Amino acid sequence: MNSGFVCAVDVGTGSARAGILDARGKLLGRAEHAIAMNRPKPDHAEHDSQDVWRAVCAAVNTAREKAGVASAEIVGISFDATCSLVVRDRQGRQISVSTGGDPRWDTIVWLDHRALAEADECTASGHRVLDFIGGVMSPEMETPKLMWLKRHLPQTWAQAFHLFDLADFLTWKASGSLARSQCTLTAKWTYLAHEQPGWQRDFFAQVGLDDLFEHGSLPQKASPVGADLGPLTPEAARELGLTETCRVGTGLIDAYAGALGVLGGFAGDEKNIGRHLALIAGTSSCVMAMSPDPQPFRGVWGPYYGAALPGLWLSEGGQSATGALLDHIIRWHGAGGEPDAAMHARIARRVMELRAAQGEEFAARLHVLPDFHGNRSPLADPHAVGVISGLTLDSSFDSLCALYWRTAVGIALGVRHVLEALNENGYLIDTLHVTGGHTKNPLLMELYADATGCTVVEPEADESVLLGTAMVAATAAGLYPDLAGACMAMRQGGRRREANPSAGSRFDRDYRVFLEMHRQRSALDAIR
Repeated sequence: MNSGFVCAVDVGTGSARAGILDARGKLLGRAEHAIAMNRPKPDHAEHDSQDVWRAVCAAVNTAREKAGVASAEIVGISFDATCSLVVRDRQGRQISVSTGGDPRWDTIVWLDHRALAEADECTASGHRVLDFIGGVMSPEMETPKLMWLKRHLPQTWAQAFHLFDLADFLTWKASGSLARSQCTLTAKWTYLAHEQPGWQRDFFAQVGLDDLFEHGSLPQKASPVGADLGPLTPEAARELGLTETCRVGTGLIDAYAGALGVLGGFAGDEKNIGRHLALIAGTSSCVMAMSPDPQPFRGVWGPYYGAALPGLWLSEGGQSATGALLDHIIRWHGAGGEPDAAMHARIARRVMELRAAQGEEFAARLHVLPDFHGNRSPLADPHAVGVISGLTLDSSFDSLCALYWRTAVGIALGVRHVLEALNENGYLIDTLHVTGGHTKNPLLMELYADATGCTVVEPEADESVLLGTAMVAATAAGLYPDLAGACMAMRQGGRRREANPSAGSRFDRDYRVFLEMHRQRSALDAIR
């Protein structure tokens, strides 16, 4: 193994983060820089890709300074990002995806749901690409967003010449390469990496995107995660504070980087990797499981071939609003306010006190179905809505704590719902590896074990997403012979939490109510 350090960049919904890590996966310095978001209409959300790049550069420079590592010692860099859609013209200039027409807003954010109707059309097509996305097209994938752009902003579509997933945009800015990641194309663009050719052009023709390849600068073949795209360009090296000898690795979607960070260490144990589930939990939550064989079924995205580790199939489920839902509950309630870390901590402390005083009776008749932003898995219903049962006239702070607690229970039961779907379709998952912002919430960490009955592993390394992207950067830099080798060498340990056996019956009852609420919501929706 060669010596050297790597830079990992993670672009989330609200900020860009960067970390400098050594070749064993130890994080030496990290920094974060906020990014702007435009919300011109309900269900519309937009980024400025130049603002994202500036935030990336600021974070990388600060992280390197904190790490105390010289620029010349950083031999590899890679990027993970949300599955947001960046649109540029033939000269690489920004063009607007916003109904307001400002070219600054050139990126449709992953959580933007403007293309619900287009997503439904894709699902109605019945095309076999749907077999590899759980049978239902999500508005968070790129095809419906592209359809919306062509229909509603024809001038933008006419000018478009480069269409990028955000991670691929960042590797283009860094290296000048127009390569696209096997992760992004397979998971969000209906590219079938296990087939030749991977693009199913008849599908795009069927949904009105027969001219996609005239506007996207899309390659015929995707690049494997961790492939070496070449060195940083002089301009990128200068802006990032690195050198032109630093190699750029093909990137990946942020949640997939988290999956690599917590599951990559099992790359050498294909027989048992299917027992482990990655839960990457922050604003939203993703659950990811890998297996040597494809496990296709409705309601869980995938199976995606080689979307994280080469040779393995990945299934992805998720919840579209989890941390964001707890924030919403705080803002929504009369005794709430700004959902900052201090408010979450204050509520958690009071919930602990109320549970200690009241036991299982605390808020026992309050139930929350957490689908406030649709149900990503296992129902694959972007039109689903949230439900609360058991409200009273109490508007005190304690009533906020009760609602917060039972919302957290609903979120954990949602994970159990996804877990059951996976295990009914070929997986044998008994261990959850949790990473992301939820590890800072003691209520959720307790619930993930007790409400699912699984062993929960919390990584000792606080930054599993950065670790996963560092594994990719180390592979591109040649520090390891392949991605699996990098993952096994750079894996970090974790703290285990076993489920509390005495809590099982309580959450079994809550889960029966949870399923009944799903049924009753469907019955109400069916009334005409």
